[in-house]
Amino acid sequence: MTNLVNLQDVSLAYGPLVLLDDVSLGIDEGDRIGVVGRNGGGKSTLVSVLSGRTPPDTGRVVHTRGLRIGFLQQRDTFPEATVGGFVLGDLAEHEWAGDARVRDVLRGLLSGWDLDAPMATLSGGERRRATLARLLIDSHDLVVLDEPTNHLDIEAIAWLAEHLRGRREALTVVTHDRWFLDAVTNRTWEVVDGRVERYEGGYAAYVLAKAERERLAAAAEERRQNLMRKELAWLRRGPPARTSKPKFRIDAANELIAGEPPPRNTVELVRFASTRLGKSVIDTEDLTLTADDTALLDRLTWQLGPGDRIGLVGVNGSGKTTLLRALAGERDPDGGRVRHGKTVNLAHLSQSLVELAPDLRPLQAVEEIRRNIAIGGREFTASQMLERFGFRGERQWTPIGDLSGGERRRLQLLRLLMNEPNVLLMDEPTNDLDIETLTELEDLLDGWPGSLVVVSHDRYFLERVSDRVLALLGDGDLLFLPGGIEEYLQRRARQTDAGAAVPGRRAEPGTAAEPGSAPALSAAERRTVQKDAQRIERRLDRIGTRESELHEQMAQAADDYARLAELDSELKTLQAEKDELEEQWLVEAEKLGE
Repeated sequence: MTNLVNLQDVSLAYGPLVLLDDVSLGIDEGDRIGVVGRNGGGKSTLVSVLSGRTPPDTGRVVHTRGLRIGFLQQRDTFPEATVGGFVLGDLAEHEWAGDARVRDVLRGLLSGWDLDAPMATLSGGERRRATLARLLIDSHDLVVLDEPTNHLDIEAIAWLAEHLRGRREALTVVTHDRWFLDAVTNRTWEVVDGRVERYEGGYAAYVLAKAERERLAAAAEERRQNLMRKELAWLRRGPPARTSKPKFRIDAANELIAGEPPPRNTVELVRFASTRLGKSVIDTEDLTLTADDTALLDRLTWQLGPGDRIGLVGVNGSGKTTLLRALAGERDPDGGRVRHGKTVNLAHLSQSLVELAPDLRPLQAVEEIRRNIAIGGREFTASQMLERFGFRGERQWTPIGDLSGGERRRLQLLRLLMNEPNVLLMDEPTNDLDIETLTELEDLLDGWPGSLVVVSHDRYFLERVSDRVLALLGDGDLLFLPGGIEEYLQRRARQTDAGAAVPGRRAEPGTAAEPGSAPALSAAERRTVQKDAQRIERRLDRIGTRESELHEQMAQAADDYARLAELDSELKTLQAEKDELEEQWLVEAEKLGE
């Protein structure tokens, strides 16, 4: 196997901050490496040194002769050119149109785009897509991607993972998207304290190996070990449709998570959430939302109940952010109404940063909200919470004006949580958060007894913190997807195939009809069917909660045969009702063409 890049005793520092300290490593043909670590820890610096863009202070970087490197950096400059000229260069139309790989890249990243549009008219996210498309169209020996999933939606991320799996070049990728890491990498490098720790396998294997390494060395504090094992337990028990399987011994994994409880005690959280919230949380009645004369939602009637954890997905522009703003009361509906329960204490994490006084310190900013907070039966001080969110030691006293964008984002999120809301609306909460902070946030949300609606392109985070997935597909409806993200991607693929969007023309959103769909219903009929389906879903949720309670009670009454018989009779009755309701739900779903 040919060696492509070698780092020999490389060190690099910016002032007193040492990012790389005597690092030696290499990249061979066929390597697919994921680079992880804390924000500011040196991940981008490492790949920049590897690619020859940043010279080290000491040591050597050796490239094989004639090495072709494709590098996607986080910030790019753009020439005065059209989209087609920027992405395709001097290729004639018959050349790129006859190249299957070029067509695949254009369809995956620029579907429906006008290739004659000036680059200057594109948004930052669209320019990012164009830059990624230009890189993937070329041939390289080594592809280096620094945060390639930024500004990509779930569909584009899934396409990119599939595309990279089909390429033969070596790959090094820096990303906080853990699903993406598992999908495309076979080795993991963790940049920590100037060192680069190396692990075999993708993110899931890295989690196991790190937990095992820390357990054997007995070097990490107990809380961090528990977090890692909890993460591993969810990986092993979580959504079955994972793109790649962890490459580790199953018996070792099972030994590590033996006795590890589920991430959330759903029964207890729902019970506590019901106590705090009451029966009514947020209800929408005939809610209509429009943007630029386009109907985003058309007379939606829907309920968010106590303890509900909803993941909201949809293409860019489908109305996810608009819906969150309407639910938060920050935007007036164009029709219908949004009603909040009397006990609702709502917090909305938007994509924009709340500007705080630049001379204020993080600890002061948090303590002005609250000095202590109780989560999952434990009490934490403001300083302890800041530490969990990556503000350690003197960083808690660094002026906010000197913090990075990612640190300000973490501080904004922590201030919201310190206000002890019982309803959380979160719009892209994972932006600018590193994997360690994401794990801490997920752990906090596991013990947080409230209702949650989260919009995110981070598939791993969405599957991790939500119990149900709802989708905006551009047809004015909010659809429940029993199959989760995988079902959403399948539906979008059918829509795309039906619409046959190609580069060179703008696709009209929401116009594609799925083949074999049910006959169209009138608006009134559709609302009636939706209400029936939602009623069935709420009853199924209550049955699921009661089933869990019955199983617990049966375990406690193991020696009381009369009580066991009584509980078993109730359980069978519930299961029969559940089977009947599921059949009813399928009938209603067919009417809606779901």
